[in-house]
Amino acid sequence: MFLIDEPDSSDIQRFRRDGFLVVERLIEPGTAARLAARFGPLFRGEFETGLRPDEWNWREGRDAEDLTRQICNAWKSDRHVARAVLHPRIGLWCARLSGWPGARINQDNLLWKPPGARPLAFHQDDSYQQWVVPPELCTCWIALDATSAAGGTIEYVVGSHRWNLAPPATQFHAPHDYGREMHEAAERAGVVPERVRVEVPAGGGVFHHGRTFHGSGTNRADTHRRALASHCMSSEARYHPTNVGNIYGRYKRAGTTEMDESFFPVLWTEDGYRSAFLDGYLGAVPDAAP
Repeated sequence: MFLIDEPDSSDIQRFRRDGFLVVERLIEPGTAARLAARFGPLFRGEFETGLRPDEWNWREGRDAEDLTRQICNAWKSDRHVARAVLHPRIGLWCARLSGWPGARINQDNLLWKPPGARPLAFHQDDSYQQWVVPPELCTCWIALDATSAAGGTIEYVVGSHRWNLAPPATQFHAPHDYGREMHEAAERAGVVPERVRVEVPAGGGVFHHGRTFHGSGTNRADTHRRALASHCMSSEARYHPTNVGNIYGRYKRAGTTEMDESFFPVLWTEDGYRSAFLDGYLGAVPDAAP
């Protein structure tokens, strides 16, 4: 499925310098197309495993057509998606780029921006992770359609992972000015922000640091922009003892800060560990899966 082997020293250097690393070919275009085909059923509420995702932010017939559609933790609802976002190669890359001993899934995102869909605010992922110790992520973002500047592709601010951590975006979906809070943070940091719009073919993507500011503008093209993101954290991550995660705190076991691998499986570690249930879970996917 994944075309990447492991990051070399130049990949790690660029990631740590810029806060993100563009990879032109992460997965095969055919695999990207098969994953994109899962979006329609999922957003209609057709869940292959029978389980609802943890967050389902756009529903047909309920929400405006010009909103960006988002589902979080589709891996629990669809094993086609799970095969991609729980892949050990993602864990390896996120761990090596971040300097962790291994990586486990924090959550996944399905992001669907049809023609005319409005922006997503610039933000830092780590702003939403104060319920985790350490509160830091590394993300693998995979384009399932070819991206373009006109099509509302993801944008990054070079070096913004070295800025102070900003609060969560006040309006994440469809803000009037999707770059406002990023510019305010840049002013506080005393820098002029350098924005990069990622243009890659279907199957290309990006790894980004949890403190790197990113967002996306309106899709002004006549094509859809679908993407799949796997947000990883250290394999040694634990719950914060007092800060409560208002969504994922429901999976915290009483009397311990340890994270249950049933909900936050380990994808890869340097010593060869991977959550034991994954092979059986992913192996149950029908042959037509990507």
